[in-house]
Amino acid sequence: MSLVLDTLRISTITEELTDAELEICEGLFDVQNHKAGDLIVQPGGKEPDNLYILAQGEIQVKIHGDAGDSVIHVLKPGDVAGIITFVGGSPSQHSAVLSSVGESKVLSMPSAKFDTLVTSRPMTAHKIMRGVVRYMHGIVRNMNAKSSDLNSYIYRNSGGY
Repeated sequence: MSLVLDTLRISTITEELTDAELEICEGLFDVQNHKAGDLIVQPGGKEPDNLYILAQGEIQVKIHGDAGDSVIHVLKPGDVAGIITFVGGSPSQHSAVLSSVGESKVLSMPSAKFDTLVTSRPMTAHKIMRGVVRYMHGIVRNMNAKSSDLNSYIYRNSGGY
């Protein structure tokens, strides 16, 4: 098997695809190799509309604040990044920095390549976009749970604030 196919098989966004559809999608992705500390995505970067799927390693998602950079999440193989600009959001909406924790391999697909899939295989593209929505919903659900826990800690459990 190939690294691209193996990664697509474990990613949430492609879970509805058949083997034949996965093989079609394989050609849409490039593999990027990164060393520890490499910046993969940053605001204003050169590839603002690419979709990224982590194939191997770990990627830190960091945001810049008044106190410096804060790691808000660590991506594991199969996880996705770059969704907002990939689906048409403005590059100015891209606020996170993705950096490689160690050696990593990342699948990268420009939105223009996905557009070719939309015109040639609309149902396959539809299944992928359904997967993107499910992935985003999982992120929102997780954030809501964390927000609820924090709210409970502060206001109901004598959190010391």
